Amino acid sequence: MRTVVLVEGVSDRVALETLARRRGRSLPADGVEVVAMGGATNIARHLAELGPPGDGVRVAGLCDAREERWFRRALERAGYGPVGTVAELEALGFYVCRADLEEELIRAVGVDGVLAVIAAEGELRSLQRLQHQPAHLDRGIDAQLHRFMGARATRKTRYARLLVEALDLTRVPSALDGVLASV
Repeated sequence: MRTVVLVEGVSDRVALETLARRRGRSLPADGVEVVAMGGATNIARHLAELGPPGDGVRVAGLCDAREERWFRRALERAGYGPVGTVAELEALGFYVCRADLEEELIRAVGVDGVLAVIAAEGELRSLQRLQHQPAHLDRGIDAQLHRFMGARATRKTRYARLLVEALDLTRVPSALDGVLASV
């Protein structure tokens, strides 16, 4: 049976594929396709394209906490049954990041680890410029790192891969770990 994992964006797909590779898995060889939907609001369209539950395609997914309602509503409307709790989402193979995947990866890798990755990429000066902007002066380092990751179009995707590569595999965020284990 073919399995499709629906994720919000490219950075989520890259993180999941990188973790699978680090764990010695080839998702394509396992019949798993990870689809970046271009945002959580597109889930209903993707579910409709994949067909009704039990129609030869197993569906799983990963979303941010603020987008959970879109996933619940679309799954219910697509015929996956009532999805009123996180446990019901997870039973279907859908996992929710506490805030978002970047926040989870920053916490799992740790501030020092993230700073080391940024330094290795030669971007410490760019981070320091962001930290000295008035809007970020009073924010904690975790929030500054989160903003830094999303400050450029390709940075979020690049750092998704780099942070998963730097991640101690005993500290994988539960949502990322859960969706990979479910497929």
